[in-house]
Amino acid sequence: MKSEPSEYSIDDLEMDGRTHWDGIRNYQARNYMRDEMQIGDLVLFYHSVVRPPGVVGLAEVVSEPYPDHTAWDPDSKYFDPDSTPEDPRWFMVDVAFVRKFPRKVTIDEIRAHPELGDMVLLHRPRLSVQPVTEKEFEIIVALAESSDG
Repeated sequence: MKSEPSEYSIDDLEMDGRTHWDGIRNYQARNYMRDEMQIGDLVLFYHSVVRPPGVVGLAEVVSEPYPDHTAWDPDSKYFDPDSTPEDPRWFMVDVAFVRKFPRKVTIDEIRAHPELGDMVLLHRPRLSVQPVTEKEFEIIVALAESSDG
């Protein structure tokens, strides 16, 4: 899951403990969240729109997907008049803080590892929610825990 730290950072999640991941307005990202995420799944938390962007920690999915109510609020920046409580178009899950990594795993480090070459992250469009294989997850965590990248 990707977030701009100026909007919501890993530090914010640590302070809050848990949050709902709202505002997803891309159908493919929504489908990943709605159809593939399950309670207990670990999530790589990625800071985007910073230099350098990268994976900074872990969160855990702690709810089933449910309709994103921000789509029904005309005052929300995520308002969608075509989404209704009776026929919701957008969904979200709740995530809980697990831990911050000792260091950020930058996008350049990810690109430099051939075994990560097929990561969805490295291909456009860059979605705010995207799948990661178990092997990719393990490599990213190992990189974050290493001192030399």
